[in-house]
Amino acid sequence: MNKEEAKEILVEHINSLRQLSHPDLCKYLEVKNIETPEIVGKSDVKYQLEIQALWDDEPKGHLRVMVSIDDGGLRAYFPMTDDFIITPDGSFVDE
Repeated sequence: MNKEEAKEILVEHINSLRQLSHPDLCKYLEVKNIETPEIVGKSDVKYQLEIQALWDDEPKGHLRVMVSIDDGGLRAYFPMTDDFIITPDGSFVDE
């Protein structure tokens, strides 16, 4: 996996998710709504993202949104990940 390319894709998707509201991000709480889009990088490598969320402290409170990326090889067992925590009022924790 091209780590630089994968990191670029990961950061791009994290940043786009950070534009969504807390209620909009709550859709990722349900297992049926976990998204796993495939992205083709500039190097023509196919990457798979996994986007999901969970309550960080208590239901209807802070929401942790996680994104992982791998190329289907060995990195599938140890994907590159990033996350953020958003509060119900739309602010971000630890930033």
